[in-house]
Amino acid sequence: MELNPYASYLNGQEPIPILTSTPKRLQTLTAGLSGAQINSPPAPRKWSICNIVAHLADCEIVFAFRLRQTLAPTLSQPHAIIQPFDQDAWAKRYAAYHLEPALALFQSARNWNLLFLNSVSHDDRRRRTTHPERGTMTFWTIVETMAGHDINHLQQIERLAAVKI
Repeated sequence: MELNPYASYLNGQEPIPILTSTPKRLQTLTAGLSGAQINSPPAPRKWSICNIVAHLADCEIVFAFRLRQTLAPTLSQPHAIIQPFDQDAWAKRYAAYHLEPALALFQSARNWNLLFLNSVSHDDRRRRTTHPERGTMTFWTIVETMAGHDINHLQQIERLAAVKI
């Protein structure tokens, strides 16, 4: 498995502007959509727009912890090992979620993470952590993964929002 499976989505772009613009982009893409457009999956075992936004909210919580966990050990301590999760197991509960609270949680957590990222030094960006499935990476690899992940799911939402139901 790659360190950052979403690296190709970045296409040379810096991650912070992407992370900053995603909450507004989500609001824009979902504004004015019908309930059917928001809640209908495009195919069996595929996610609806609401499911994707719930997933983004879940991931933002995970990324928040991973970022902080990576910087928590002192330089004299071994680096952190971050916990993977099974997104499909978490997605089994997405039917209980609604778009507005998922958007609100994502936006709040993202804003909190952006404030945190503003406090990160150049040396912090190079701090190491290990993902048991992906290997040892830097703090900045996590940030780039977040941005590529955003682009991937924004593109999915754009395609789903274009479908009139």
